Amino acid sequence: PAMAPLDCHTDCVERPLSRALRALGAQVGAHPWPFLLVPVALSAALGAGFVFLSSLEDNDIEGQFTPLGGPAKGERRFVQAHFPTDDARRFSAERLSTEGSFASLLAVARGGGSLLTREAFAELLALDEAVRGLRSPDGAALPFAQLCARSSPGHNCSSANPLLSLVQGDPAGIQALLPDLTFPLYFPPLIANPLYLPPFLGGLDLGPGDGPARPVRAAKALRLFYYLQEDEASQRKYLTCDLLSPPPRSLWQVAYFTSLSRQEEFEKNTKEVVPLFSITYTLTITFSIISCSRLDCVRTKVWVAAFGVLSAGLSVVSSFGLLLFCGVPFVVTVANSPFLILGVGVDDMFILVSCWQQTKVKDSVRERMADTYGKAAVSITITTLTDVLAFYIGIATPFQSVQAFCIYTGTAFVFCYLYNLTFLGAVLALNGRREESNRHWLTFMKVNNEPQDSQGYTYNMCCVGGSFDESTGAETEHPMNGFFRKYYGPFLMHSWTKVLVVVLYLIYLGISIFGCTQVQEGIDLRNLASDNSYVIQYYEWEKEYFSEYGPRVMVVVTESEAYWNSSVRADVENCMNALESSSYVNKNLSVSWLRTYQDVAKRMSFNIDDHRLFIDNLATLFGINPDFKWDVYVIATEIIASRFFIQTVNVTTAVDESSLLNELRGLAKDCKVPLMVYHPAFIYFDQYLVIAQDTVQAIVIAAGAMLLISLLLIPNPLCSLWVTFAIASVIVGVAGFMSFWSVNLDSISMINLVICIGFSVDFSAHISYNFVASEKHKVNDKAVDALYILGYPVTQGAISTILGVIVLSMASSYIFRTFFKIMFLVILFGAVHGLIFIPVFLTFFGFCSKMPNRQLPVSAQSSSAGGVPL
Repeated sequence: PAMAPLDCHTDCVERPLSRALRALGAQVGAHPWPFLLVPVALSAALGAGFVFLSSLEDNDIEGQFTPLGGPAKGERRFVQAHFPTDDARRFSAERLSTEGSFASLLAVARGGGSLLTREAFAELLALDEAVRGLRSPDGAALPFAQLCARSSPGHNCSSANPLLSLVQGDPAGIQALLPDLTFPLYFPPLIANPLYLPPFLGGLDLGPGDGPARPVRAAKALRLFYYLQEDEASQRKYLTCDLLSPPPRSLWQVAYFTSLSRQEEFEKNTKEVVPLFSITYTLTITFSIISCSRLDCVRTKVWVAAFGVLSAGLSVVSSFGLLLFCGVPFVVTVANSPFLILGVGVDDMFILVSCWQQTKVKDSVRERMADTYGKAAVSITITTLTDVLAFYIGIATPFQSVQAFCIYTGTAFVFCYLYNLTFLGAVLALNGRREESNRHWLTFMKVNNEPQDSQGYTYNMCCVGGSFDESTGAETEHPMNGFFRKYYGPFLMHSWTKVLVVVLYLIYLGISIFGCTQVQEGIDLRNLASDNSYVIQYYEWEKEYFSEYGPRVMVVVTESEAYWNSSVRADVENCMNALESSSYVNKNLSVSWLRTYQDVAKRMSFNIDDHRLFIDNLATLFGINPDFKWDVYVIATEIIASRFFIQTVNVTTAVDESSLLNELRGLAKDCKVPLMVYHPAFIYFDQYLVIAQDTVQAIVIAAGAMLLISLLLIPNPLCSLWVTFAIASVIVGVAGFMSFWSVNLDSISMINLVICIGFSVDFSAHISYNFVASEKHKVNDKAVDALYILGYPVTQGAISTILGVIVLSMASSYIFRTFFKIMFLVILFGAVHGLIFIPVFLTFFGFCSKMPNRQLPVSAQSSSAGGVPL
């Protein structure tokens, strides 16, 4: 016997929800004013929370863009506890546990010349003198000499550049110095310890050789550092001085940077997007009005479209105000949220309008609102649930910038949903009363519903309206719906078109997968400043001239060890040799107090194999190199902890930074001696350890939740798998193509990839459902029927969302441009899947038969993000 058709019941959630929302719609239709005024009053009350905005702005770069609980933060606490610095007595930049407080000037020779000339040094010395003569702009007017970090107790400020100190104020001194100048180490006469020059000289022309002391012939770039004492409150004000407005130089040009520059420039980003929001509002209102307008002066939905945009705006005010009242930090990434809410929020308005147009014109407003809510509000509810769930799942990520964005945006979606069912519904009901009395949309005067022969064409076009389709009792079919039913759908179902679609998809998938292999991880800190920031030039020159030598990494022995035991010293040496074997480490540039101590003991013939003698003779070591005193943490006769330094090289890309961190930590973990490697930059490098893993984890969890929701919505397993397929396909496409658009996988793009989940569901789940639920018998007819219902709402939703974020493409900040780029890819690929790929692919496989005793909605019930009907 033939197998009975599979009976798919899909109304276990929808039917009771539809009944409840239908009752709500009836109440809104009968009593619109309370539903209109209460949201406005609530928004005004909650909007008062914006008075806390300035106090809750939290744009600390480290706090927002580095992972919570990152290993390097714990390592920094250990270093600070065991190796405190006193920059007022003796300062060592390489021994700082943080970036420090500093100003840096980077001079580059014009025309590719060299700065190691008498003329150039005369100007550099003048600049150095001018900087040291600056005073803090506060009332105390403290001079630099009182704020600077000291090179040694009782001495002057630490040298801005060792070469400036060596010439001793005489520009001609550089010419006498140059014949013996070597790089990266320079061994000046009468100075016991070599000078490490890579932070200070760049763009070098070196003589032959491959050792640590190659002769220097010329240098295109030279850098000056001015470090301040970190315990001085006025140092922040000093660093905001206009350090660099030097007059144009004839021999060189200069860029500057301070330890506050990155943070100050980052905090300017939020102010930049405020003017863009007004442009977005204008674009969205314009598109909404045009999209919902009809030539009929009664049936046009101009007011509904305008207030639909206002409803989205009210949801932003209410949600942000509520969270600010609750003390939730406001991060710069949250500034993207209003653009997204505005673009997505108006899509619900398209749904309500579409469903309203399918109701019977002769019914009462109460009945029409009940029918509209019974059909459209279910779809809005389910898709809002998926979007909110996707955002709230994102709160579990270890990046505070992602957490803040997700909680603000998710809450805004909740308010957007509530206001669309109340405020916007009330506007639709009031507009329905106007239509019911056949009044003009602008003048609100009653008009004729039949053309008047006694009047001209212009009068009949502008002042006659209220017609409808007599055969269906509903408003006349929109031309775009007819386009999808008569032209686009049949064209897509041709055999040769399907072949072309399959080929197009395979090309898309291949390019996307290749792009995924090219994705770079981690946020480049230069991207936190706007394109026109003064720091960009500094970053570019630093990368061009000073990128060969990377961070000088601390190697910390974290536990008390018996260094007077030769076997312990051998273990420490083996660990250092292992670290120096890395391709990212130059073994000739390591600094080890223990190696130096052994050499000193050998030269001076004292015993370091005895516990007491080892400790007592440390004073001799500290006399030879006082900096070593800060590397050995001694309490009584026990060395609690100690540290060494290794020099990294060729760490120029995010891949290099990630590999360096993993390799050094792996080598340290394998040592017999308990070791820890640390550098302040590792605070930011830690993101490479979690960004990919946490992004995949968030996507998988969110996709699983979306699949569960789709199973409730579409109980047929095949169609639920199509939802999962679409989610995966869109995410792969976005991740792949963002690499071609110079977007890294970082906490900013991570936000958008989480957003992909919600939008992928909105664009795919319901089109699969409508294909299954279609009353047509042939698969091609089912696809055409689904496109007839969905095509125009999908197009409206995609365009409105893109318009909501398109102005961010004009932003000079990487953060906002990245948001636009990925949102554009999400909406584009989501719409392409919904309008091209999924309809064709569904015709290739089996499907549920039509559902008996199931009253299908005839209206275009669309989703909140893509106009996709339920």
